Amino acid sequence: MAIHPLSTRINSNAPAESLLYDLCIYKMDSKGNKHTFVDVKQQQIQGNYETQKHFTENISDPLSTICIMEVTLYQKTMLHTHCVSPVPFTRMYTLEEFSSGKAFSPLKRENPCYFISQGTTKLSSSGKNILSVQISSHERPFIAEQYPVGDPLDPFEKSIIEGQIKNRFNQVTFPDQNASSLCGPAAFFYCLQQDRPDVYVQAAQDLWQYGKTKIGELEITPGDGCRHPSGDFYDGYGRQKITGLDWIMLAGLRDSENSALSFDTLDSPIAGITMWQTLTEWFEKTGYEKVFSNIGVTQTGIQGIRELNDYVGKGYKVVTLINDGLLKNSHSTLTVPSHWIVWDESVTQDSYNNVHLKLFSWGDVSDQIKPRKDMSFFINRFFGGLVFKPLK
Repeated sequence: MAIHPLSTRINSNAPAESLLYDLCIYKMDSKGNKHTFVDVKQQQIQGNYETQKHFTENISDPLSTICIMEVTLYQKTMLHTHCVSPVPFTRMYTLEEFSSGKAFSPLKRENPCYFISQGTTKLSSSGKNILSVQISSHERPFIAEQYPVGDPLDPFEKSIIEGQIKNRFNQVTFPDQNASSLCGPAAFFYCLQQDRPDVYVQAAQDLWQYGKTKIGELEITPGDGCRHPSGDFYDGYGRQKITGLDWIMLAGLRDSENSALSFDTLDSPIAGITMWQTLTEWFEKTGYEKVFSNIGVTQTGIQGIRELNDYVGKGYKVVTLINDGLLKNSHSTLTVPSHWIVWDESVTQDSYNNVHLKLFSWGDVSDQIKPRKDMSFFINRFFGGLVFKPLK
């Protein structure tokens, strides 16, 4: 148990003594319940534009806990105080970053900002009352080559992405690599969506707005090619091959890990393959604790299934490597490792010895094992898994 002093900072050219702020720092559990560490209203900003230090209660959360902050700014005048933030600014940092004065970005626009014009307005011509105002804005990080800004099929258009993020927060939809080979990132983000929906949403918003994000110690910084992908986002029937949100998050994460190959087109199967060492690193950098692994390039047998059944029954995250031919929507006849899934329940057999497993894959959570298949069929396409404690 410990008490932590939490703070952040803003960027502004207004007199610090005229600025006030609301600050809320919280985390959300898997059921969407909000746990607040700090919630203060209209506090005075300090002269160096840092907030005051606000102390938590005596809490047991580790310093690695990821928190969301919301900041609203106000300016005082002689007559009244008015809000200058149309919507709260949100960002995520760990408790350690908040308590050590590191909860801010070196880039101005990635912090709560409020700037006032210090120039003098001049007429653009002496004969007409026309004023010239120059407003700068940053280019949107993700723009598809074939569907630029303004195109009706733009997969990264703001309202489309906002709708997709809302559906993920409400568990209406789940990560779906669809036609791409991004099952590893999909499995990772599915677990994050289930455990910390607030962190999932903030990561999505950061990537869309800034082209990068940091989840705990996991930095996701897709390259220029990934942020400006080529290829068709739609098939011949007008259906999306992958949503804009899933490209931003799944391809963005995978591209961040590729030193030699760029995930810059929808047809990049080689660049999308994820090894279990990389997948483990994503989980652990985010704050997950690995407690067990029986994964490999050979089948683990019935004992490996029993071990993982025990863990999933206790509420752990079980991510396993299979050949996708195990699943209903695959026509593969191979028995080599090719696909990541997340178990939602234990492996079972019915009275006819047919195997069943409710699992996550391809944006769906259901029993996806091919019908009327016995345990030997399952074992020949199963290569063990990784087990993590849920992220809190």
